Amino acid sequence: MTFDRHGAMRMGVCGAAALGLSACASTPEPVIGQAVTQPRADLGQAGYTFQRSTTYLLRSSDRISVNVFREPDFSVETVQVGVEGNVSLPMLGSIRAAGMTALQFEQDVTRRLSAAGLKTPMVSVNITEYASHRVTVEGAVEAPGVFAFQPGERLSAAIAMARGPARTAKTEQVAVFREGPAGITVAKFDYGQVRQGTMLDPILEPGDRVVMGTDGLSVFWQDLLKALPAFGVFANVAVNSD
Repeated sequence: MTFDRHGAMRMGVCGAAALGLSACASTPEPVIGQAVTQPRADLGQAGYTFQRSTTYLLRSSDRISVNVFREPDFSVETVQVGVEGNVSLPMLGSIRAAGMTALQFEQDVTRRLSAAGLKTPMVSVNITEYASHRVTVEGAVEAPGVFAFQPGERLSAAIAMARGPARTAKTEQVAVFREGPAGITVAKFDYGQVRQGTMLDPILEPGDRVVMGTDGLSVFWQDLLKALPAFGVFANVAVNSD
């Protein structure tokens, strides 16, 4: 079997490209045993936690139902907590809801209806949509976007919603932007270590922004593969012209 210099060049480029892309596809081996749950302050993770909250406080944009037993005129099938944290209910008008649990709000509505003259009101409040819970995932992921999530979900879930890292991802460079009272802070996570269990997989907060880093070398291989058909045509022309 013989190869001309152009054929050898084509095989060399394809082989190198294949090696580069296969390296990106490897999955880290999980470390058996207790997963890491402590944040790393040196990576800005001090405010992050692995613990799911046992209570949920209503937030702006959440939707709730308020049912007053045998009083359909005072019940609402669904109502959204406004940006100011209030909801508007029949007979009561606009009242505060944000910052309360569903039970606390239920008790507050019961008290207000009693004070307004309704005898022994029986009120039930349920959360119909955690609409405040949105996370933005961008960067080198397969399907960047804004995703709804349930309270208690983790960083790994956000990346999974975006269909995982792209081939061009620099998985050791995942930045999480989080808004707090003092402004926006940035924490860094290594997705490979998170999957191994050797780094904290933190609970998401509403409004988090996750950015998966891009590996410049992987981008080079992607661009090279896209150019290979054209390169092959060029090589064939060169061979025929010899």
